[in-house]
Amino acid sequence: MAFDAYFLTAVLDEVRQKCTGARVDKIHQPSRDTLILHLRGRESREKLLFAANPTAPRLHLTSASPENPPEPPMFCMLLRKHLLGAKLTEITQPPMERAAAFTFDCTDEMGFPVQKKLVAELMGRTCNLYLLGPDGRILDCLRRIGLDESARRPALPGLNYQEPEPVKKENPLTLENYVNLLTEPGADILSDRLMDSLGGLSPLVCREAALFAAGSTDARISGLDVDATADKLGLFFHEHLHHPKPYVYTLADGTPKQFAFCPIRQYSGCQEAPSFGALLDSFYTLRDRKDAMRQKSQAVRKTVQNLCTRLTRKMALQEKELEATYDRERLRQLGDILTANIHRITKGQTKITCEDFYDENMAPVEIALSPILSPQQNAAKFYKDYARMKNAEKELTRQLELGETELNYLKSVLEELNRAQTDAELEEVKQELQEQGYLRAEGSRKRPKQGKLAPMRFESTDGYPIYVGRNNRQNEELTFRLARKDDIWCHASKVHGSHVIISCGGATPPDDTITQAAQLAAYYSETGDGQNVPVDVTAVRQVKKIPGGKPGMVIYHTYKTVIANPYADIVVDELNAEKK
Repeated sequence: MAFDAYFLTAVLDEVRQKCTGARVDKIHQPSRDTLILHLRGRESREKLLFAANPTAPRLHLTSASPENPPEPPMFCMLLRKHLLGAKLTEITQPPMERAAAFTFDCTDEMGFPVQKKLVAELMGRTCNLYLLGPDGRILDCLRRIGLDESARRPALPGLNYQEPEPVKKENPLTLENYVNLLTEPGADILSDRLMDSLGGLSPLVCREAALFAAGSTDARISGLDVDATADKLGLFFHEHLHHPKPYVYTLADGTPKQFAFCPIRQYSGCQEAPSFGALLDSFYTLRDRKDAMRQKSQAVRKTVQNLCTRLTRKMALQEKELEATYDRERLRQLGDILTANIHRITKGQTKITCEDFYDENMAPVEIALSPILSPQQNAAKFYKDYARMKNAEKELTRQLELGETELNYLKSVLEELNRAQTDAELEEVKQELQEQGYLRAEGSRKRPKQGKLAPMRFESTDGYPIYVGRNNRQNEELTFRLARKDDIWCHASKVHGSHVIISCGGATPPDDTITQAAQLAAYYSETGDGQNVPVDVTAVRQVKKIPGGKPGMVIYHTYKTVIANPYADIVVDELNAEKK
């Protein structure tokens, strides 16, 4: 990634064009490191995102609407107190630095006009957000740094804000002659020399400059024509620093991997994005959401995975015990042979050799005996063991069926955790596990009351509503409470996934609607990243709940199977999905 100082410059130019003169309408802090300002201008409304995350620092315009905590953090409350209704008048950036200051026209407690600044420093581990008063003092900051922690730049309310030290490198925006840069002592590899000598550039951009000027990202200065290379470097930086454009490199599966303000020619698959904000939105939003949900669901996921492992191990032992019961018929035969020869047995014998009349050749067979049992008790023991293993076969078969059902249910919960995108969805999965006895109910600590989460709602191109369950509990409620008996039910065949209902009111939906519902069923299943997924389609009346079964587990016998491709772009673009 190349969120360097000049990429930030391009982002700030985009923000200036759309947000200068806009007023702060709302302020949200969806996570510890992320802040969103809702700005209302004369022509449009924009959302400006600040991410002071050391692993992915950035700021840009966003269209995402991340879920907010029930109670806003203290820093968010402070910003609302000082900046709500304020007008954004100026955006500045220190030369070659990943930092920006946003100046707002505000009013103080007495109603007098004042200016306050929101400063974003996006320099890796030292990322921070500062709210400054009219006198330049820190009103508060996202991360407070005490005097004992950093003597160079403490960050506490009431202290004067200290700007970062100036970058002591050449500015490629103003540098006119690159000959001296190439002839001075330094690294021989051109991209390393550019990185060491020029400020505000990422290694990715320096490699791109070397590729443009010398034909290779690993080109060495000692083998180059210095004058020609210097001219090409000047041309490269003049073109892309004065006319930056957003470029992104994506992998074959569509995952964005790198971005920069210039074409990324060292990789194939580079494309120009619609805007810098759209590029960063698509690059980070989905990744951040997945990472956040993965962290939040980690404890629950580990519990369910441990349950699956334990159950799988238990079932393997039961299968071995079941295999042993298949030879029980021999126990009954030995009991019959022993009974026929009981007159030859005396108490205290440890074995006896008899003719096996179950063998066509009447071959002799040696039978072990217990010396402490009578002849009759030795024969009865074989019949007793035979009966015990016969009963064991029935019980082990039943236990394995129960175990298979429970394992399928636990795997469906893991699939729910993979699909969960919000805290509310994760909370519903936790509640489901608590109701089933897999998780302990949390203590009496008061939790913010959350509204009941509704199933996802889509609309087909023919105008039919399509509902998709988010988890097992929603699947059950959707199929057996909300859907009508003459609605259409869809589910990915023989895999875990969501129940999908076409609300058709007894009418026969068009083939396009059924196809689109099948695409949704394939997309919201564990095979959602595959192709040609079989999807079962039937009327809701044909779907029955398994007696005593886990939530969302059903059986059906009358159905037809269609093949669908769970493409995300089809789900979003063709169906014009609208979650409600």
